Amino acid sequence: MGGVSQTKFTSPLVGREDELARLDDVLERARSGEARAVLIAGDAGVGKTRTLDEVAGRAAAAGTTVLTGHCVDLGDVGLPYLPFTEVLGALAADERFAAVLAAHPAADRLLGGGSDAGTDGGDATTRSRLRLFEGVAALLTELAEIAPLLLVLEDLHWADQSSRDLLRFLLSRGVLHRPAGGAPGHRLAVLASYRADDLHRRHPLRPLLAELVRLPAVERLELRPLPDADVARLVRLLGDRPLPDTTVHRIVERAEGNAFYAEELVAAADAPAGGVPSGLADVLLIRFEQLSETAQQVLRTAAVAGRRVGHELLREAVGLPEEELETALREAVGRQLLVAGDDGAYSFRHALAREAVYADLLPGERARLHGAFARLLSGPGSRSDSAAERAHHYRESHDLPEALAASLAAADHAQRVGAPAEELRHVEAALDLWSAVDAAARPAGSDAVTLTLRASAAAAHAGELHRAVSLTRSALAGLGQDADLELAARVRYTLAGNLLNVDNLSAAFTHSSEALELIPAEPPSATWMWAAATHVMAARQVGEYETALRVARRALQVADQLGVVDARADLLISLTSLEGGNRSTPRGRERLLEARELARRAGNAPVEMRALFNLAIGSFESGDLEECRHWASEGLDRARRSGLLSSPYPREMRYLRLLVQYTLGHWDECVRAADDAGVLPAAGGHGAGPGLYVALARGDLSAADRARALLEGPFDWMATLVAGIVLTDAAASRGDAEEAVRRMRSTVEVLTDDAGVLPAATVRLAALALSAVADRVVELRGAGDGTEAGRWTATAKELLAQARRAAGHGEDGVPQGPEGQAWLARAEAEVTRIEGAGPDPAAWRRAVEGFAHGDVYERARCRFRLAEALLAADRREEAAVEADGVRREADRLGATLLRERLDGLARRGRLSGAREGSAVLTAREQDVLRLLALGRSNRQIGEELFISAKTASVHVSNILAKLDAASRTEAVAVAYRQGLVVPEPTTPS
Repeated sequence: MGGVSQTKFTSPLVGREDELARLDDVLERARSGEARAVLIAGDAGVGKTRTLDEVAGRAAAAGTTVLTGHCVDLGDVGLPYLPFTEVLGALAADERFAAVLAAHPAADRLLGGGSDAGTDGGDATTRSRLRLFEGVAALLTELAEIAPLLLVLEDLHWADQSSRDLLRFLLSRGVLHRPAGGAPGHRLAVLASYRADDLHRRHPLRPLLAELVRLPAVERLELRPLPDADVARLVRLLGDRPLPDTTVHRIVERAEGNAFYAEELVAAADAPAGGVPSGLADVLLIRFEQLSETAQQVLRTAAVAGRRVGHELLREAVGLPEEELETALREAVGRQLLVAGDDGAYSFRHALAREAVYADLLPGERARLHGAFARLLSGPGSRSDSAAERAHHYRESHDLPEALAASLAAADHAQRVGAPAEELRHVEAALDLWSAVDAAARPAGSDAVTLTLRASAAAAHAGELHRAVSLTRSALAGLGQDADLELAARVRYTLAGNLLNVDNLSAAFTHSSEALELIPAEPPSATWMWAAATHVMAARQVGEYETALRVARRALQVADQLGVVDARADLLISLTSLEGGNRSTPRGRERLLEARELARRAGNAPVEMRALFNLAIGSFESGDLEECRHWASEGLDRARRSGLLSSPYPREMRYLRLLVQYTLGHWDECVRAADDAGVLPAAGGHGAGPGLYVALARGDLSAADRARALLEGPFDWMATLVAGIVLTDAAASRGDAEEAVRRMRSTVEVLTDDAGVLPAATVRLAALALSAVADRVVELRGAGDGTEAGRWTATAKELLAQARRAAGHGEDGVPQGPEGQAWLARAEAEVTRIEGAGPDPAAWRRAVEGFAHGDVYERARCRFRLAEALLAADRREEAAVEADGVRREADRLGATLLRERLDGLARRGRLSGAREGSAVLTAREQDVLRLLALGRSNRQIGEELFISAKTASVHVSNILAKLDAASRTEAVAVAYRQGLVVPEPTTPS
């Protein structure tokens, strides 16, 4: 029996796995006769209704009758029994329930609003109210005898007194009680929601909740704000187009885990930056406008202070007597607009509420209050960490000289505590103020060029690489004709380093050359040494290896002469490749370890992380994935301690660590880590890449769209690489050879460096494109189109030549390591499918063995092709062995695309294990399905498989979706039909 009243949402439900698992368990127990109730608490907008709708939908699909009633805010003139009246009205409108309603006239009186249905006083007597309550309870229990029943009551914080009384009766004396004599209990569950942030101290619902949660069959569930990773996922799903990472990060930051706020902010994403969307502001100000005038004044003042303000500071700024202030604060806290901390400070419950109150201030009032806070924070004994607050208040009160001085003090503090993004913000604020402040009032010892150079360094450390380039170009433009030569050289080599970070290699080489020419090599100087170190990297990137080697050796001598150990470390890293012992060799690793130790001793975190990155990537290139993970983790830990997680080398190491997880087949771990990485600003392709590879392999159709979104905005090397891999593979998977080749070629063209060196990933991209080309040639030859097949064969030979060239001339001009050679073996094997007598099992076996270094998915894909080649050679037993291995690996990984292709091959070749028209279930889902067929609940499944009930619930939901089943019973029936489970043998009596 389906539901009666449900809300339909278009927005996706993200997260809430734990809460849904707990509610599913409640419904499961209710279906077995154990009546339960759950009181669901959460702030406005946190997702109570959406969660209840999901639960109700699942319940209805499983054959449960779902009845929903809503409480409505009608002020002091509430309608009695409103949510129950709604439920009964829905029942009355459905002819299926006519007989049941007719049998309970006492409950039916609610629909007519008769005198027996009155409120606490008036004409209603205690006896008539009792008959009414008993009638509603009897109606619900009879409905539960027909089919399991779920009663959903929403927004109890607005419930009228009569509804609260009826709910008290139902839960304490009515529907939750087990009948006497050992009879089965009622198959009924009650889910009731309320806004926790609306329950002020004297709210009438409070005593009822305290009473109900003491009942044995009643539990409380709090919906807390969503984690940032879930909000980021929600934001990306909500947009009608992919949003830039910076926009997503800002929305996540402002929404603070509130799903409704996130939706409103996404809807207003195209509006000018700053401010609260008008519709959201109206919602947020409702509770504020219910306060007394004095309390509103206190909140306006607190809003100017920021999200959080101390009691003493607020008292001085608002200028109220202590008693009046405390009364106003008690009112604001009681209305849950402010939260009192243990340290005597007050915080707005949500940052957007503070923004809405702040926006409601008049301009003059705002400037006056900012000035008051600035003066109070600048008084005797002011803390160094309050500089940012002082800068903000001085700026908003239009005291620009003081704002400039405070901005620089705030930047200094941010630098000391390792917060480059905040340092950048404060230095840029100082630069904005610089020209507006008289020269005599500016801080001594600073100039605009030096400040701009400092801002560019902070931007690079914060991962704002293109911003760093823009700022350094501004510094270069600001140099006058009589500029100090050392400063001019610093600007140029800093610009060169920033250009290297965004892969503008020719320009980097030009500027590093200019920097080196400005400063003589003799006498030795630190400026020349660092200019030389940068020039070495730039020269190597454009293929000027002899120049790079000559300058590096000379600079190393200067570093030793001056005793600058971090410069020596940086130069040793560069020389690792220039002198023949590259980073994947024992000799190269020895030199990198020395560089890491020198940089650590000098306290130079960026150079230390460069050494750790090279150790990690060298291990990956040599096929030692666990060693790679070790060095990448150490590098990220160092970056975290330095506040440099978004700077270039940590971003590379984050990608490497994710790539190792993907390569080793730890896909669930990889996806979780990729979601977490995506919350960080400037993550881009480094955070998304391996997660997108998993999504594509698992048949997620959105993976290609997300990959295209990476190509928006300024050029990013890693984003381009990741998008190229995903889009080439996606095109090959759907058999679109034209698109696969086009994507492969365009990606290689963009990533080829100024010296004409192909990117190492060329061999992988070529192998992926060759897969589609080989499929196309086989198809054309089967159709008898020899001319077109010949054209595509020529394309295949061209792609293979590129793959060979890239694999044989990798990083530092030496052949690529195990990964590159494995991809080359796959490319060679793909070509055998269109040359000679057909696919060559020996070539595919070489590809399988090539990926034995650890890439489990690519090894499985090559084993699939090997099985195909063995079948073509009529070696059926060997083909069946390979196919069985692929099946197990695909199921373990959840690689649905590979499993579907394997099932097709098995059916065509009549190999054992083919399942005609069957769903692709992972090994764990097959275990869950077996227990599902035995009638186990989620909790019981979890206990038997040693997993949580939450995880069991997720597996059950996946099984229902894959089997296209509306309920657990239907899923089991489908599974029996498809042969996914077999009946348990019965024991003879």
